[in-house]
Amino acid sequence: MGVKAMLPSYELGFYALALTCAVVYSGSGIFEASRDSMNRKAFRDGIKPGWHYFGRKMDVADFEWVMWFTSFRNFIIFALSGHILFAKICSMVMPQHRAVVYMLYGLLAVLGSMGLAYLMIVLSHCIILYSVSLVKQKWLCYVAGLCCLASFKVEPFSSWQSGFVPGVFDLQDVLFYGGSGFTIMRCISFALESCERKEGIYSIFDLLKYNFYLPFFFFGPVMTFDQFHAQVSTRGLQRKDDEMRNIRVHAVLHVGAIIAVDIFFHFFYILTLPSDLKFVNRLSDWSLAGLAYSNLVYDWVKAAVMFGVINTIARLDHLDPPQPPKCITMLYVFAETHFDRGINDWLCKYVYDHIGENHDNVVKELMASISTFAITTLWLGPCEIVYIWSIFNCFGLNFELWVQKFFQWEPFAKMEANMSEAMSRRIRAVFGAANFWAIVLYNILALNSLEFALLVTKRLLLTGFPVSTLSIWFITYCGVQLIKERERVLAIEEEKHDKAKKE
Repeated sequence: MGVKAMLPSYELGFYALALTCAVVYSGSGIFEASRDSMNRKAFRDGIKPGWHYFGRKMDVADFEWVMWFTSFRNFIIFALSGHILFAKICSMVMPQHRAVVYMLYGLLAVLGSMGLAYLMIVLSHCIILYSVSLVKQKWLCYVAGLCCLASFKVEPFSSWQSGFVPGVFDLQDVLFYGGSGFTIMRCISFALESCERKEGIYSIFDLLKYNFYLPFFFFGPVMTFDQFHAQVSTRGLQRKDDEMRNIRVHAVLHVGAIIAVDIFFHFFYILTLPSDLKFVNRLSDWSLAGLAYSNLVYDWVKAAVMFGVINTIARLDHLDPPQPPKCITMLYVFAETHFDRGINDWLCKYVYDHIGENHDNVVKELMASISTFAITTLWLGPCEIVYIWSIFNCFGLNFELWVQKFFQWEPFAKMEANMSEAMSRRIRAVFGAANFWAIVLYNILALNSLEFALLVTKRLLLTGFPVSTLSIWFITYCGVQLIKERERVLAIEEEKHDKAKKE
């Protein structure tokens, strides 16, 4: 059945009303729990004084978010403002050399922030992987690249390399492992694209221009080398209609999102509450489900803001970077679940699609997903919680295909063919709702803790059965139906747009 199956408007209205009431009810429970725990001793480290005119303390459990917008705010603004200024001058005076200016400014910024030793470590890995790319053997590029990545992710090699970088500051580990990890992923992309090139080779200068583009260096996203090289080599720098207006709108939205998150953290302590399982266990099933889901949404917002700000700067440089991750609220399938679209695109191009091809063969899909999550595990840093996260998400991705193949057997396929499109959509939404919570539960164990994930699972599936389990499943079903309706509208609009282009 197609994505354009339509439901009656009154049915969709009922779904929207039910979902809204459930969100308000769940949110009120989290708000009351946050208010009651404001002065709790167990939360002393995670809840600090916030904006004084709110008269409430603020959830500061996410040190990265706090560091970005407090102690490192001025440094980030200074570094990125300098990049924008030099990039603008270069694009006006000598656009054909703008990639060189980006590289030089990036090198100086990395040198100034992390020191000469770190810069030498990064350059040494670039030289190693460039040398391997000259052989033009893909398997060797994979092996060398993954070994270099492992040297930053596996002990004792990671500690040995980080020991060369002097000084200690709050975000040093984040900048060290972020910059080095993304460097290796970019170098692997460069090496593999070099193997694809039939005539000649790329120079190491091309690799350095690609790697030291400052907005992407420390936090990504990763653009594959072929895309970056093609875009940065374009000499005719012309903007599309309303492009600058869209850039300004996105910049304002990102600033608004940052302010909104800070305000939200004054009233909802969603990051600190899960740290005390005894306290969280007192919450209602609805509040606990809302707390788990809101943690996932926050992580998406955090990624969307970070990549959105970086992408806005990249668009000013006439690049078309990877889009921010798809809103987690709009997901109910594992195949579309990711928080970093750059890494997702990299994995799809060089691993998942390369092995899985069209993703309709069970064995190839299993091999592709295992390989993808093995590299993802190395990228995130091998540890127990990452192993568990990878196994569950790998299983979820394959289970979707198994269920799809199972229901394609003749008895089920014939049964669905005799149904109306609306009824088929309703049945698929029931399974989509269950899948939605599988995505939530499989990911909060990495975002929070295994203990919190087990508590939520136990409360929703065992102690809360059947009332809480079925009622939350129904509300999730309502949400999935609204997502499907949005997909239907977008599909129709895209079809109209394609017809207009042909005419």
